[in-house]
Amino acid sequence: MIEPQAKRVRTCIGCGAQSGKASLHRFVRSADGTVSFDPTGRKPGRGAYVCSAECLESAFKARKLQRALKCGIDQGSAEGLMADFLEALGSSR
Repeated sequence: MIEPQAKRVRTCIGCGAQSGKASLHRFVRSADGTVSFDPTGRKPGRGAYVCSAECLESAFKARKLQRALKCGIDQGSAEGLMADFLEALGSSR
């Protein structure tokens, strides 16, 4: 008999809350080094998860997103990522 696999738990980089993949929002660093918001959660690359806009903001301030993705993110890119994230949140409500 095949044992069912346990659901993997992800951790928000802003507050440390643990949850399933479906309830967190993913940011991904692609192979060419660009960072983008991944609303589907399926883009290839290194990912980091946040649970809310507040956690994303605190992650930018404390450089947690940069550490999690192992890359640098300048201020302009951070503002663009925040705008993409807020736009996706607004359209999903």
